[in-house]
Amino acid sequence: MSGVWVFDKNGVARLIQNPTKESFERKEPVQPGTATAPGARPRVLVFLPTNQVIRSYAELEQRLTELGWSRYHDNSSSSNRLLQFHKSEDSAHLISLPTNFANFRSIHMYDIVVKNRSFFEVRDLIMSPPTLKMDDTSDRP
Repeated sequence: MSGVWVFDKNGVARLIQNPTKESFERKEPVQPGTATAPGARPRVLVFLPTNQVIRSYAELEQRLTELGWSRYHDNSSSSNRLLQFHKSEDSAHLISLPTNFANFRSIHMYDIVVKNRSFFEVRDLIMSPPTLKMDDTSDRP
């Protein structure tokens, strides 16, 4: 295990893998489908031809199928924990993903990008601040 061990104010130690300055200050939980290190910037997988953010395995499977990938169905017990796609029966190219999209991390995103360079990209998730809307029904003369 590599990383940095940090002690909180109660004396409990926790391991922070791939630490950043923000990881020591962050208090909110990590969002599903984002970077795993506390404080790391959340990331999203983007399908470049349509600039679509992939938000589910259904969307991802549709895009991979369009690019010639197909679901690999294996009856072994290890396949129950993985969702796999292959380029063809004769190809060694294989994409393995956790079955639960909540466990879809940036390492899985980069695996898809490496095998489909011109079609996918990993981007930082930009959280926009809430906007304040003005009410036009105010009292006007």
